[in-house]
Amino acid sequence: MATFSTLGARSARLGCSAGIQQRLLALSPASSKQRTSVISSLLAARRLASSSAANDTVAGASSTSSSGNEREPSAKPIVGWWYLFSGSLVFAIVALGGVTRLTESGLSIVEWNLIKGMKPPTSQQEWEEEFEKYKQFPEYKLLNHHMTLNEFKSIFYFEWAHRMLGRFIGLSFIIPGAFFAYKGWMSRSMKIRSLVCATLIGCQGVLGWYMVKSGLDHELMETPGAVPRVSQYWLAAHLGSAFVIYLFMLSNGFQILRDNRLKSLEVGFSLKAIVNNPQLNSFRRNTHIVAGLVFLTAMSGAFVAGLDAGLIYNEWPTMGGGFVPSDIWAHSTASPTNPNPKAFWRNFLENPATVQFDHRILAYVTFAGISSLWFMSRRLPLPRGARLAVNTLLGVAVAQVSLGIATLIYFVPVPIAAAHQSGSLTLLTVVLWLMHTLKYIK
Repeated sequence: MATFSTLGARSARLGCSAGIQQRLLALSPASSKQRTSVISSLLAARRLASSSAANDTVAGASSTSSSGNEREPSAKPIVGWWYLFSGSLVFAIVALGGVTRLTESGLSIVEWNLIKGMKPPTSQQEWEEEFEKYKQFPEYKLLNHHMTLNEFKSIFYFEWAHRMLGRFIGLSFIIPGAFFAYKGWMSRSMKIRSLVCATLIGCQGVLGWYMVKSGLDHELMETPGAVPRVSQYWLAAHLGSAFVIYLFMLSNGFQILRDNRLKSLEVGFSLKAIVNNPQLNSFRRNTHIVAGLVFLTAMSGAFVAGLDAGLIYNEWPTMGGGFVPSDIWAHSTASPTNPNPKAFWRNFLENPATVQFDHRILAYVTFAGISSLWFMSRRLPLPRGARLAVNTLLGVAVAQVSLGIATLIYFVPVPIAAAHQSGSLTLLTVVLWLMHTLKYIK
């Protein structure tokens, strides 16, 4: 039989209230079975409460861990692959556009018909009519007045293919995008981004036509020494817009696929620990600076192309026997051959010698930045993908510099010059890849 002191000790260990303890002590000694039953019930209740609290704690910790480390993707993986596919088409049209410019084919189609222009001439009469339209503009009259119909066909097809690929890019982006949005495979923010990208594609077509139109101006016939070519300003705007669309597509595609990959807690925890390392902060910032330099150098290359500045000073590393060309300020300095000098800033954008010099300097600075980035990476604990990207970046930079020098000293041969232009976009692609592998994980 349990004594009153034993009952008091047991009830206290069970955490009973003072009222329950007094009721137990009030029971008579003859009620030992009743006391034992009450204490057993209290023990069972305590075990049940402890088990429930433990389960709630585990569930709460699991929920907190999942919500804190799992980032909800903005779209399904197929949307990410669609963005990357669209980006590859933009890369292709940039490469084809470079060949079109280098073969002087861009002014062969003198009209812009979105639907009617999809069909090329097929009969002899249609070809002669198209050729006759071309003959009415400055490029034929000043440069190609000895051109035959067969020669015209070759430049026509380059420009026609370029325009057709542009139409295909628009359709292959808009139609699948509308389907993905309808199916609910994109978040609201991704739908807005896709709409912005589709708008940029449409504006790019209009921008391309205005670029072509700048080379069809009949005032060129009245300007002494004028060369019928598109404006370097429109060319730079057209190329820059294509680069922006390409980067927009790639960055969205990379981000969608990465977010879906991070849904795995194991991958998310391990990658987050490496990428968010504070030691990488300075390297991450320098990567963005290098990306800006690559883009700026590519845009300066558009001015070189627009002014045919690659056809002068075909030597390296000097320009006319010196590091700086003697006519670097020719357009902004008064002289017997230049009685009406242009504004200082226009000399940087319209003087072929200055434009080529600027492009060289930017290329040197960009290559130095990439090399410094590579040496910096040797001392840092980079993720495996970032290590591969920075090594690839240096290799592509070496190839791009080599192509640029070869383009210059061999008087701009089409294959090498086209590879050099595509190389600029390749270099930008690798920089974007590197930035993506280092992007901070929230």
